[in-house]
Amino acid sequence: MSAPSKARRVGVPLAALVALLVVWELLVDLGAIPNFLLPTPVQVVAALVEDAPLIAGHCVVTLGEAAAGLALGVALGFVFAVLMDRFETFYLAFEPLMTVSQTIPTVAIAPLLVLWLGYGALPKIVLVILSTFFPITVSLVSGFRSVDPDAIDLMRTMNASRWQIFWYAKLPAAADQFFSGLRISATYAIVGAVIAEWLGGNVGLGVYMTRVRKSFSYDRLFASIIVITALSLGLMKLVELAQRVCMPWKRAEGNYHDR
Repeated sequence: MSAPSKARRVGVPLAALVALLVVWELLVDLGAIPNFLLPTPVQVVAALVEDAPLIAGHCVVTLGEAAAGLALGVALGFVFAVLMDRFETFYLAFEPLMTVSQTIPTVAIAPLLVLWLGYGALPKIVLVILSTFFPITVSLVSGFRSVDPDAIDLMRTMNASRWQIFWYAKLPAAADQFFSGLRISATYAIVGAVIAEWLGGNVGLGVYMTRVRKSFSYDRLFASIIVITALSLGLMKLVELAQRVCMPWKRAEGNYHDR
């Protein structure tokens, strides 16, 4: 079975989305779903256009918190991954703790961070760090450990240093898994910032969502959801572009599959 063309990969999901929006619009317009419970797509777009300047201001704050937390989460995850790969005791000590930490709901941590760190940007950034740290660390550790032992033995027989083995063997082997973890972390970054803003703050998309929800402006609530989705997809696209720059062979694979 041949791979679908690029036009089909874009056209089919787009057609499905348009069909879903049309059905949604008809169900509300015909009274099958009460309008006070579910706004129509036209109403959501109108609210998005009307509140665009206000939403844009909140977007800047949320995106700044997400970007700062993601950058720090990636840096911290990289350091931990290197230490866990280098020292077996460090790996045995922290690997179970990291796994257990993922069972704690984010919404349970956010109020404590607000209580400890105040209502500014700091608790939001910390929550994003906690949300993005795990995927980065796990993906890197898995990548480091996936290197062929024979390749490492060969480099050692050639008197390669530990740094050279890491740079020329382990890091390239972990690159693909790292970017996979980074794509996950990029979505967690936006969601983590919004959740933290729900529970404490004066500005940001989470604060905006809380305000419009309390005023029963569901068209504006759906508009903010669209914006959050767009921001997450945008960050994921940036990660994809970074992967293509850092891994040129991925561009070749992409060009091959687009034929």
